Amino acid sequence: MTHRSQSTRRIFAWPTAIALLSAAGLFAALLGDGAWDVLSWAGLGIPALLGVRGLSRR
Repeated sequence: MTHRSQSTRRIFAWPTAIALLSAAGLFAALLGDGAWDVLSWAGLGIPALLGVRGLSRR
C-alpha cells in the first residue's frame, strides 16, 4: 500500500469553500430583505445540507 500525501491547498479546499459560503450567507442576512433573504437561505442552507449529508453517510 502506498501513501500519497496531499497538498495543503487540496486538503482545505472544501472546508474553505463551505466557510466562504456560510460567511456570504450571514452577510446577506444582515443586508436586507427580498433577494437578500434568498441568498442568505442558500448561503446558510447548502453548508447545513452538506453537513447532514456527511453525517448520514457514517
